[in-house]
Amino acid sequence: MATISLGATGQAVIPLCVGTWAWGDSFFWSYGKDYSETDVQAAFKSALDAGITFFDTAEIYGLGESEKLLGRFMKQTDRPVQIATKYMPLPWRFSADSVHDAISDSLKRLQVDRVALYQVHMPFDFFMGKKTLMEALAEEVKRGRIGAIGVSNYSADQMREAQSYLAAQGVPLAVNQVRYSLITRQIETNGILDTARDLGVTILAYSPLAQGLLTGKYTPANADLVTGARRLDSRFSPQGLEKLAPVIHQLQQIGKAHDRTPAQVALNWLIAQGNVIPIPGAKNANQAQQNAGALGWSMSEEEQTQLDVLTRDRR
Repeated sequence: MATISLGATGQAVIPLCVGTWAWGDSFFWSYGKDYSETDVQAAFKSALDAGITFFDTAEIYGLGESEKLLGRFMKQTDRPVQIATKYMPLPWRFSADSVHDAISDSLKRLQVDRVALYQVHMPFDFFMGKKTLMEALAEEVKRGRIGAIGVSNYSADQMREAQSYLAAQGVPLAVNQVRYSLITRQIETNGILDTARDLGVTILAYSPLAQGLLTGKYTPANADLVTGARRLDSRFSPQGLEKLAPVIHQLQQIGKAHDRTPAQVALNWLIAQGNVIPIPGAKNANQAQQNAGALGWSMSEEEQTQLDVLTRDRR
């Protein structure tokens, strides 16, 4: 299976990552009610069976439960797994020691000695400046406990600043994890995507299916069935779904030509942009299998362009 490098680190990963925010989280998600540990373990196994070995988590997902679940699952397989996790710059973390302690705690929950990628969850540096944070992370790379350093939701300028501090330590900035999908394309015009390319930074795309909008599951006819936080998003209103209908139709047409679903086409389009790794979530085996269908094929340049033109106003 094809791989992609995490920035300039030379560390190769599968160009599709499994998002595990919903694993163990009952505050934002319905873990323990609509699905269980058995379900997410089946998603883990199904992903591995499909050749997807890259998983993204964070210390705050389920208040550490997502990391603990991954740790337990990894102990039950002999297949290699690459983990990306995240550090939250909480107000009481104001020294380099707090960074080292947070990494120690994540490694303990994951039951590993090293993770492939360690990311800063958000650009909040009021209590600890970027220089202190990046130098502490660079030290962890040299120590061998993390393979690469990433950031999340950093602007173009913030990326350059972080990169400069890391470069002084001889360590590259590998990743910026940002919201990116066919219908969420702001990083193409606000400088983030161009800066990532200039710096050799890989984009990890979260919400690559736009909370399910690109699956084709939601239509103007069933808009009244939308529940939860989606009801507050105008894109899920009958008018919003009507506006999206031409995009869904095109995804269906391309999918029909390649025997793929609209979601698989949407994920494949992101991968085709180059230097982009989508992070769709998976709460059960079927969802993991569906995500894997984004790999192992390519749409034509004409098909890519059709989708580009249809969604260009989303930039």
